[in-house]
This record gives sequence, C-alpha cells and structure tokens, in this order.
Amino acid sequence: MEQYLNLLKEIKDKGVKKHDRTGTGTISIFGHQMRFNLQDGFPLVTTKKVNFDSILHELLWFVKGETNIEYLVQNKVNIWNEWPFKSWLEKTNQLDDIEMHSIEWKEKLTEFVGLIQSDKNFAQKYGELGPVYGKQWRDFEGVDQLKLVIDDIKNNPDSRRHIVSAWNPKEIPVMIESGLPPCHTLFQFYVSEGKLSCQLYQRSADVFLGVPYNIASYALLTCMIASVTDLQPGDFVHSLGDTHIYLNHLNQVEEQLTRKPHNLPQLKISSKPSLFDYKYEDFELIGYESHPFISAPIAV
Repeated sequence: MEQYLNLLKEIKDKGVKKHDRTGTGTISIFGHQMRFNLQDGFPLVTTKKVNFDSILHELLWFVKGETNIEYLVQNKVNIWNEWPFKSWLEKTNQLDDIEMHSIEWKEKLTEFVGLIQSDKNFAQKYGELGPVYGKQWRDFEGVDQLKLVIDDIKNNPDSRRHIVSAWNPKEIPVMIESGLPPCHTLFQFYVSEGKLSCQLYQRSADVFLGVPYNIASYALLTCMIASVTDLQPGDFVHSLGDTHIYLNHLNQVEEQLTRKPHNLPQLKISSKPSLFDYKYEDFELIGYESHPFISAPIAV
C-alpha cells in the first residue's frame, strides 16, 4: 500500500491549509489518483489496523439499500454514529450544552448508541441518515442502479455506461439536514480480457480516517460483482477530488509514515448467484498482518 503512504506524504508536503464545514481545518490537495491491481492481494492498509468487519458490514448495508444505522450498531459498526447522534442532540435541544468530544459528549454518545440498540422506535426515529448511499444505489428516483449495472455487465460487457451514482441533486438538501451528502459519489465498471475493474470518483476524501475504508470497500464490491458476473477482479482505480488531512490528524499521520507496510492479505468469497444473496459469513480475509490501530477523532 505504498500508494496510500505516498498520498499522505504528498498532502503533508504540498497541501494548502483550508477551512471546512466542521471548523477543524485541513491541509488539502485537489485531484489525485491511485490504482490497485486486485490480483496482487486485497488492498487493506497494513501500516495501521483497519477493521475489515466494519467495512464488510457497511458494504452489505449499502447493498441492501438501508440508510438507518440500527443494523450497523447491532453489528458493532460505529463509523456512522456521530452524524445521527449530532442530529439527535440538535432535535432534542442538547447540542449547545455539550462541548464536542468532551467527556460528557462521549457519555451522551454511549447513551445514544445504547438506545439505538435497545429501542427500535428510537432507532427508527433518530437512527436515520437520510437518502444516502444505499438508497441511491438501489432506488435512485425508482431505478435500482446496482441491479441494472450487473445486468448490463452480463449482457453488454463492453458498454461504457456501467455507472452507479450516489449524487442525487434533488435529495442533497435532505442529506445535509440528516448527515452529509455522499463523499464517494460515482463509480464505473470496465470489462476487459475477462476481468472487471472499477473506478471511483470521490469528491471529498478524509485521507487518514476515511480513505483506507473507501479503498477496501470498493475493492470488495468489485470482487463481489466480478464473482456474480463470472469475471476475475481487475483493477480498482481511486480518483479523489478535495483530498485532505484534518489538522488534528497530523500527529497520527506522522506516526503512520514511520511504519513499513506488510504484505497484502487475500480475500476468499463464497460463490453466489446474486450480489444480493451475500451475507457476512460468505467472506474470509486471509493473512492480514498490520501495525497497531491509531486512534483519531472524526470530524462532524
């Protein structure tokens, strides 16, 4: 995963300081591309521990078309909690009374997650992220884009229209109200010599926290769709727009850049007739060796 480390170095060396909606501040570059040959191993960052289970559950959640964090929380996936939590604080007039990331904030977040787990009515009311990724993939103004793109790959593999978009201008205001608009906005598949490749365009990339998840998630999706279309995985190409490191992640980046990458793991996937038949038990990550986890706050 030298491509990823090189990106961290480039932003650190050449990035410009920018303000952002969270108030945290970033150093940023615009326009970057990485390419990963999926025949060389599964591209899961090894210079810090990355939770593959979280990536897998999140992707299965996307594929199902779900937009409520209840499924994720029940499976100990906490990467989406901060946005509905903040929305809950706003709706219940608690936000102005609690300092972000304080001890009280963390205690309230634990309370919120517990209520999502234990109270289905609470989860339905406050766990909703709005019409984000899963909704747009499976029901973009009535179109099941995932089903359509898989059918097209099978029936017209040389088409240049194998595209799925999560960016729905009509529903962006709703997404902003309940969380945030899609950061990974559009992906395209390409079939050549019996291999399926995928290119993702990501408008906004949190390189320290988010990008390792994004790389692995879309590589995983490519492998899954390759399997159900009788193709081999090809390349995953990651094209990034506003490519940034948050200022409160710089120490963590410095630590990560001192570490030497391990060999990439392998991914084993059960054979299924349909993408929508996959379950957690159908995947096995083999030989993942990593450096220790590096903690960092998420910017909301």
